Amino acid sequence: MTLKADLEDIPGTTVFTGEQSRKGYHLNQFCMSLTRPENRERFKADERAYLDEWPMTEAQRQAVLTRDWNAAIAEGGNIYFLAKIFATDGTSFPEAASAMTGIPVEEYTATMRAGGRSPEGRRSIREGR
Repeated sequence: MTLKADLEDIPGTTVFTGEQSRKGYHLNQFCMSLTRPENRERFKADERAYLDEWPMTEAQRQAVLTRDWNAAIAEGGNIYFLAKIFATDGTSFPEAASAMTGIPVEEYTATMRAGGRSPEGRRSIREGR
């Protein structure tokens, strides 16, 4: 097995590697721009126009416009950068995680407060365990 194959074998996880970082560079830079109030206002006024100022792929733009966080991560987005969009929208991290996992917010929050997923849970896609 290669390291890449091992990283891709983690169920429900996209590991933010150097490759992912390069792929999502402009997407993540766009997210960081939202730390400035004037950029948040421009984005909220016309999301598409603001996104078009960034050299992102159309798939990255669509992931932002539709708030498809899993697609944004697949396109190189880093969750900590994507959180700038959550904050701009007034969405909490648990609300975004709930949308990403399909688990109701209350259940997601309770799971995290209890220490997260059980280590006995599904650990390998390849091995079905």
